[in-house]
Amino acid sequence: MKKILVLMLSLISLCYQVEAQSYNILIKGGHVIDPKNNIDDVMDIAIKDGKIAQVAKNIDIKQAAQVVNAKGLYVTPGLIDIHSHNFYGTKPDHQYENGNLALPPDGFTFRNGVTTVVDAGSSGWRTFPAFKAQTIDLSQTRVFAFINIVGEGMRGGYEQNLNDMDSKMSALIARKYKKYIVGFKVAHYEGHEWAPVDRAVEAGRLAGDIPVMVDFGGSTPPLPIEELFMKHLRPGDIFTHCFGQLKSREYIVDLQTQKVKPFVWEARKRGIIFDVGYGGISFAYSQAIPAIKEGFFPNSISTDMHTGSMNDSMKDMLTTMSKFLAMGMDLKSVIRASTLNPAIEIKHEELGNLSVGTEADVAILNVREGKFGLFDYTGYKLEASKKLECELTIRAGKIVYDLNGIVEPLEIPRSSASR
Repeated sequence: MKKILVLMLSLISLCYQVEAQSYNILIKGGHVIDPKNNIDDVMDIAIKDGKIAQVAKNIDIKQAAQVVNAKGLYVTPGLIDIHSHNFYGTKPDHQYENGNLALPPDGFTFRNGVTTVVDAGSSGWRTFPAFKAQTIDLSQTRVFAFINIVGEGMRGGYEQNLNDMDSKMSALIARKYKKYIVGFKVAHYEGHEWAPVDRAVEAGRLAGDIPVMVDFGGSTPPLPIEELFMKHLRPGDIFTHCFGQLKSREYIVDLQTQKVKPFVWEARKRGIIFDVGYGGISFAYSQAIPAIKEGFFPNSISTDMHTGSMNDSMKDMLTTMSKFLAMGMDLKSVIRASTLNPAIEIKHEELGNLSVGTEADVAILNVREGKFGLFDYTGYKLEASKKLECELTIRAGKIVYDLNGIVEPLEIPRSSASR
């Protein structure tokens, strides 16, 4: 009986200690890379009530209820994947719109350090409310959306329906759900008309100058991307699949000169955004390697995550980022293209950084050393000596993924955990 009483008193004492501590979580001794705040150094990060409370050296571990041992690891803002497909459902003929080719985000984000995704056109103005209720409202992952200029969304052949591309209705829904809708998407249209792009751009203008993401379906001969960049898109609009090399789409690197086409550099100066959007067959080393060698880095790294790409050469966000490391991008630039830049592109600059007072979305990454084969869909393979791996992810101040139990204690008293 005496032993039980002592144990109870010890637990009560521990609870009081936890309540008295200044921080919920302290990330200790990690190499912080935060491009927005120009931090590239070993620092500690304290989290309280879901927010970043302090970023400094040598924060006392006694002030925290839980301590994450990040020594030898990289600490970054939570990663942002701005090209994903998450309107999963049960309709086999609907593909990415309430269909079986999309994926529920939580199962594929946190284990990659991703805390925010942007669904790229799976829903349209007619179907976005269902997507919000089914996925956005029920996910721990923060989910935004580019809605499709096609009212029904990404329903396979239905995406060719010019009659369902309504700028006014798209803009009305975007304004109604402006907390979640960050832009518009042109997806998979096959033909020589510019109407899908022009209607999406008009929707963007009507909705308050929010961006458009363009994913050409293809045509023979291909639509000229110089005309796309210079005559149809606005500064801030996004060209996804930027390293794709398909016969039905014009690509950015000239295969004869192995140089980025001059008008592509001009488009970048004009403010056109170049996004990876890796996908199943929309990334080729034959485009990416010469571009990276020439210093043409993508503005943003994204996956085009769906059931096909995740089991093909793309795999996941960190594998995609690792490929850019292997091609010659430095780690800080890769992190910038996966955090700060996409946050700016979707006009949510409160994200993608570790500023004091911001919501605590954090990725803790390990750079594994070994022998890795990083290949594309054509079969071309890079032998890499380094690969990124996620050790721990924090979303809104809560630990949502811990690969190797690097937080101490692993559990905290309920009185503190329930706050």
